[in-house]
Amino acid sequence: MSSARVGRLNSMTSAPDNVVSVSRRIGAPAAKIFAILADPRNHPLVDGSGMLRDCSGGRIRAVGDVFEMLMHNDEMGDYEMANHVVEYEPGRRICWEPVLKAASRAQDQDDIGDRAQHRWTYELTPLDATSTLVTETYDCSRAPEWLRKAVKGGARWTRSMTVSLEKLDELSRR
Repeated sequence: MSSARVGRLNSMTSAPDNVVSVSRRIGAPAAKIFAILADPRNHPLVDGSGMLRDCSGGRIRAVGDVFEMLMHNDEMGDYEMANHVVEYEPGRRICWEPVLKAASRAQDQDDIGDRAQHRWTYELTPLDATSTLVTETYDCSRAPEWLRKAVKGGARWTRSMTVSLEKLDELSRR
């Protein structure tokens, strides 16, 4: 992408501490972007992994809110996640911990309801009245070793996060 475009990848980090972040400058006010992210029904439109099939739940308004996602990937097949909002700052930050709610594979049944303590965060930093730096972070630093290995310390999600921010950029310009 041209560096002259407002919507461009600004930075990407993959730290040995099992935290991965991708940032993008988006040409839209933080309030508009936050409104998109705070409505779980928009998440399938933003998802860069191709795994999110549907999302339900009301607008995210506070820590403690829960929204659900119907998911699919080749490894796990169909499954459902309940996402527990653990950080919320209106217009600035949304963070949730996914918890497996249902799974089609027999080997995943024992993990249903376990809080693996991995987190997805969107943080918005207004740059001016018409642009915002959006950072998506996946943090598996507190997750069990098996999960950290499965997602390569979060590095598995870097490309998906980049695509998610591209889609969020497109959606926020509509």
